Amino acid sequence: MAELKVVVHGALGKMGQEVLNAVNGSDGLVAVGGADFAASESTVTIPNSNSNVPLTNDLSQIISSADVVVDFTNAEGARSVMATSAPAGVHCVIGSTGMSESDLSLARTLADDNDTCIIIAPNFAMGAVLMTHLVGLASKFFDYADLTEVHHEAKIDAPSGTAISIAQAAAQGKQSPFEAPTAEKELIHNTRGGDHSGVVIHSGRMPGRVAHHEMVFGALGQTLTIRHDSINRESFMPGVIMAIKETASRRGLTIGLDKIMGL
Repeated sequence: MAELKVVVHGALGKMGQEVLNAVNGSDGLVAVGGADFAASESTVTIPNSNSNVPLTNDLSQIISSADVVVDFTNAEGARSVMATSAPAGVHCVIGSTGMSESDLSLARTLADDNDTCIIIAPNFAMGAVLMTHLVGLASKFFDYADLTEVHHEAKIDAPSGTAISIAQAAAQGKQSPFEAPTAEKELIHNTRGGDHSGVVIHSGRMPGRVAHHEMVFGALGQTLTIRHDSINRESFMPGVIMAIKETASRRGLTIGLDKIMGL
């Protein structure tokens, strides 16, 4: 099978650099370019190599060389990537978070109308995907649920997209709201955190973290803790590579890496 040609959108960012490096080290894939709004040079060096690929601040200038575009920017960037790529017959793997229901509807329309594959996942760490799956299985046996997520200090959204997915999995698994006691005296406002169907969510932001998610279920006389940590950005790369390769055989919109993992 011919190598899949990959363009990375957000190529100058930390995740973009990791994707370029991972693609360069994967059989069956070849990095052919990068796009980034901050691009001022005409090439970008693939990390841990002596290879350069073309770089542009306009994805449309390089889209013809790609089979797949991988995007790790933001919701606005992801919308632009899909609108540019799908009509050109180019598949998309989207790791940007903060996408709305209207964004997902747009993605489905673009994929179906252009017979392309768009894969959107809030988290590409397989362990985090497994955690979400296990939370859904365990949730129906408990009445209380507290979810803590901690990310690096530069993360712009709270809670994380993964935390929202975990809370949604818990609510869907239980099929009724959890008990979420409120403090009689809340001495500091919002100390109890956010609330999604009774799942109480706490967000932390600090240097030294990449991604931490911990769900604690409570019942009479016991707790169950399900936890996942991404120690570095390399943790996302096996899932990203899996998704890129999946585009060769899949069409339409796929939301979540769990569909590809067969969960």
